[in-house]
Amino acid sequence: MTHSQNSQVVQRYLALLDKQREHVIGVVSGIPPELIWQRPALKEWCIGEILNHTVMLYRSFFPFVGFAWRYFRWTASIFKDRAYRTDLEDPYRKSTFPHWAGFLWKPKYTPDNPVSLAVLTAEIREMHQFVRAFYDGKDEQKLGNVFLFDPLFGFLNLILVLRIGIYHDQLHYEDVITLAADLVG
Repeated sequence: MTHSQNSQVVQRYLALLDKQREHVIGVVSGIPPELIWQRPALKEWCIGEILNHTVMLYRSFFPFVGFAWRYFRWTASIFKDRAYRTDLEDPYRKSTFPHWAGFLWKPKYTPDNPVSLAVLTAEIREMHQFVRAFYDGKDEQKLGNVFLFDPLFGFLNLILVLRIGIYHDQLHYEDVITLAADLVG
C-alpha cells in the first residue's frame, strides 16, 4: 500500500501496537510468577524472556530511527510529493526468515535473573510510549520518505520500520499466548 497525502496509517499502527500489547499483558496477568519464568523446554525461552526480548530489540534499533530522522528528514522535504509505502508482507512469516537471529537480542532477564511481571510489563509499556512519542505529531509524508537500511529487510522508510516492529511483537506475543495456554491448561 502506498500513500501520498492525509494518511493516518501511523496512528493506526500505533493503536495496533497498544492493542496487541495490552492483549498479551491481559493474557499473562493471572499467571503465577514462577510459571512466567518456567522454560517450556531446554534452550527455549520462557514467557518472561520472550517479553523482555521484544524490549531489547526496540532498545537496539530505535536509536537508528532517531538518528535517521534527526539527520535525514531534510531529504524528505525534497520528495514531499512522492508516494511512499506504508505496508509490507510480514517478513517473520516467510519460510526463509532466519529466526535463529533472535539470539542477537538476548533477554536481560532470565529464569536465573527474574523480575516481576509488573516490571516486565512496565518496561514494555515504557518502550512503546517512547515509540509513540517519537511518531506522534510527525509529518507522515516525511516519515515515509526517510530511510534506514537493514541487512535483512533492505531499505525501509520509518513507517515500515514501525510496521516491522509491530510484526515482531505480534510473532512473539503469539508465542506467549500459546505458552500461557499450555501453562494454565
